Amino acid sequence: MASSFMSSSSLSRRSFAHISMSFNGPRTRISPMNTIKCDISEPLNFGNGKPTIPVLNDRTLPKFLESDRVEKTVSRNNIRLKLFSGTANPSLSQEIARYMGLELGKINIKRFADGEIYVQLQESVRGCDVFLLQPTCPPANENLMELLIMIDACRRASAKNITAVIPYFGYARADRKTQGRESIAAKLVANIITEAGANRILACDLHSGQSMGYFDIPVDHVYGQPVILDYLASKTIYSSDLVVVSPDVGGVARARAFAKKLSDAPLAIVDKRRHGHNVAEVMNLIGDVKGKVAVMVDDMIDTAGTIAKGAALLHEEGAREVYACCTHAVFSPPAIERLSSGLFQEVIITNTIPVAEKNHFPQLTVLSVASLLGETIWRVHDDCSVSSIFQ
Repeated sequence: MASSFMSSSSLSRRSFAHISMSFNGPRTRISPMNTIKCDISEPLNFGNGKPTIPVLNDRTLPKFLESDRVEKTVSRNNIRLKLFSGTANPSLSQEIARYMGLELGKINIKRFADGEIYVQLQESVRGCDVFLLQPTCPPANENLMELLIMIDACRRASAKNITAVIPYFGYARADRKTQGRESIAAKLVANIITEAGANRILACDLHSGQSMGYFDIPVDHVYGQPVILDYLASKTIYSSDLVVVSPDVGGVARARAFAKKLSDAPLAIVDKRRHGHNVAEVMNLIGDVKGKVAVMVDDMIDTAGTIAKGAALLHEEGAREVYACCTHAVFSPPAIERLSSGLFQEVIITNTIPVAEKNHFPQLTVLSVASLLGETIWRVHDDCSVSSIFQ
């Protein structure tokens, strides 16, 4: 299992770490205590005659971390690259800047008494390659409008290229008509961002792949999967005990891709019928989970109704442990109550959306996508391949 698993875990030049990672100055190798580092050539580990996912140690570096390959692939001395952060997720923006060895650009963002948003760039961006870091997470309308005004400010300041880095793309679920007389808000939002002046989009784990086609500008779509796989590599789990579970039929393709990275682990599907928005009813389970460690995979957790009812069904069907993994933690009420109720051994998310301190609970693990996004930004800026990160 390790060989296939490890190849996915070594997808980034820098190891992915917990949200609490520490940085030792710009452009230096990151070496926090909790860093998980993978080597593509590490052999299978056998314990009691059964192959396990190995626990990786700090001495093992992925191939991408070899300094000669880093230096040959991209140039990191170009000062025509500018990073600006919105107010939606400043901590992630700061992590990205630290990974890249850059300072965030100076920008003044404020709200007037009537709620209108004011944006002023406080340094020149003329002729620069500008990246605006702003997820459109809740409050979605506020953060989206802020992003649009940031784009407009950069366009009017004569930026050469404007890339909207949107770790979480709000309205992505409104990607098609399921009933008559419905809007397709994802397409509308794509049009608005394009008309505002963005030249490129960098998004992470869009709810559906067709959303990329809604933009009339290039879209770089990256996946949080390597970050989560890297973390799962630190778990000592027998490969024969693993089963990957899709919480609904619509997520089967995502779960199958995840299972393939886990040495083609078996797949199970929770069949549910939805009676309304944010309301899900679990019907039955397709697949065998008895006595196994079930890893539920989804792109986001909103109210946690789907994944919580799915976990309850897995326990009823005999699953030994249940892990929940997702990229985007929307966590609308009553998600925290459902996730912390004891159904899950661990809930593994990333920091594409900031999680308030009050919403932390013992089973929650937050992983950082800063290295992934920072590396992608460098590659976009240097006209290098982005897809090769995931090969």
